[in-house]
Amino acid sequence: MPKHSHSNALWFLIGAQLLIYGVIIEATGLWEIAHPPAQKLALAYTHPAIWWGALLLVMGVFYVIRFRSRKGDQSNGAGPAPAR
Repeated sequence: MPKHSHSNALWFLIGAQLLIYGVIIEATGLWEIAHPPAQKLALAYTHPAIWWGALLLVMGVFYVIRFRSRKGDQSNGAGPAPAR
């Protein structure tokens, strides 16, 4: 059984979750720019939702690409693929 097969799947799922959260937070930040709140917050001009959303998007894309399954990988623990 490959040593890191389950951990790679876990990191892929974490990356997918970061990607989804990044999209949601980025969309919220864009919504706040288009529809500013009635009460201004202290540092609202820095648009933290845009920055955090972008950071999560970049991290999510990195983890999804880095830990995605590749053709020929046997992540189910069945051993190496047979030679043809």
